[in-house]
Amino acid sequence: MRGLGPLILALAAVSMMSLHCALLPLERVFPLNQRVELDSLRARDRLRHARILQNAVGGIVDFSVVGSSDPYAVGYGLYFTKVKIGSPPKEFNVQIDTGSDILWVTCSTCNDCPQSSGLGIPLNSFDAASSSTSGMVPCSDAMCSSAIQSTASECSQSNQCSYKFQYGDGSGTSGHYVSDMLFFDAILGESLIANSSALIVFGCSTYQSGDLTKSDKAVDGIFGFGQGDLSVISQLSSRGIAPRIFSHCLKGEGNGGGVLVLGEIMEPSIVYSPLVPSQPHYNLNLQSISVNGQLLQIDPATFATSTNRGTIIDSGTTLAYLVEEAYNPFVNAITASVSQSVTPTIAKGNQCYLVSSSISDIFPTVSLNFAGGASMVLKPENYLQHLGFYDGAALWCIGFQKIQGGITILGDLILKDKIFVYDLARQRIGWADYDCSMAVNVSLTSGKDEFINAGQLSVSSSSRDLLFKMLPTSIMTLLMHIV
Repeated sequence: MRGLGPLILALAAVSMMSLHCALLPLERVFPLNQRVELDSLRARDRLRHARILQNAVGGIVDFSVVGSSDPYAVGYGLYFTKVKIGSPPKEFNVQIDTGSDILWVTCSTCNDCPQSSGLGIPLNSFDAASSSTSGMVPCSDAMCSSAIQSTASECSQSNQCSYKFQYGDGSGTSGHYVSDMLFFDAILGESLIANSSALIVFGCSTYQSGDLTKSDKAVDGIFGFGQGDLSVISQLSSRGIAPRIFSHCLKGEGNGGGVLVLGEIMEPSIVYSPLVPSQPHYNLNLQSISVNGQLLQIDPATFATSTNRGTIIDSGTTLAYLVEEAYNPFVNAITASVSQSVTPTIAKGNQCYLVSSSISDIFPTVSLNFAGGASMVLKPENYLQHLGFYDGAALWCIGFQKIQGGITILGDLILKDKIFVYDLARQRIGWADYDCSMAVNVSLTSGKDEFINAGQLSVSSSSRDLLFKMLPTSIMTLLMHIV
């Protein structure tokens, strides 16, 4: 009997509406006697669907890339991207860092943080009070519990989840975690870019030290792309918003730039090497080094992964660092190969060469040989740095730095002009030489569904089939009208 009341009221409301209805004139956007091309209809539909699908899930996320690995040519020495956080959205320039997990930006309460940047960009700070969607992360939050277990996080007396990070270069930051909306471009259909958003947890920095306090290369924060639970890639993939795989292609020439996507860049020449399990970073098993095809006499145990050894991929590092036992044979082999064509010299403690012609015609190629039979071929530009001129000759220096008893680190000097794919689902990293100013093919899932990036990403037919499976039925019906 309880269910009849609402039904009777609803019928009465319909009856009342029928007695007081109004006639509304309808007009066609495209008259019947006017021929309309299918492309025009699709274009109109896409504009509407871009609004409807603002929070649909399961797409590729695209970030712009600015910066360069060459601080001497363009004054950068790092790669960074823009993120939009808060309501209304505010833009922040953050360094791309595969060597750490957390996204953090400077907090408005940070007193000693840089106020200007030598990179020619404005510096912004995050003010939680100015965002209608911002929230404190309490100690009882599951994200805070995860952070406490995996990072130097703690709970403050005010029940805020706090953090303190120390980076490899000696710089550091501390602050507290907040939650707010991250806005990004997601690719959901053919030539369709929807402004999507997701609630994420990130750091609000109230204290910075070391190089982070220097204004010459100051940015608003660091975008950590590690494997930890608090990294943005982990947060988005755990909710089906983005795949558990990301890729970048960092341009080395000119003013730099490049491509960064949450998705897999597809290229036939990519080779893969498995990640070393149970490591906090993207650690690969480097087995040997070859110069001009000749294997260097280096004990394989030199590169073995243990407490303080191994080889990691780190986009937050500008140069490259080689353990001492491998550094000396490497430099000696390079010098011996070019000693008849250049003048070896020492500059500021580094092995350098005075070169009168193109380095690509003189210097040998180098191969870093990894587990799984995957070799990373380095051109001279990937292991040399141009430091100016002397007596009419160009001064080129070894870009690898010697590190004693530490980890071999492959930074931007090595990563530039290559596609790098971080396949977290399959626990592997792939790479291939590539002109990063060109378009790239991108996929939601490894090796199957391809997308195209030609300034703006678009979806192929096979990808649309996958997206239909991932989207709700109501959204899928709308998409059926544009494909």
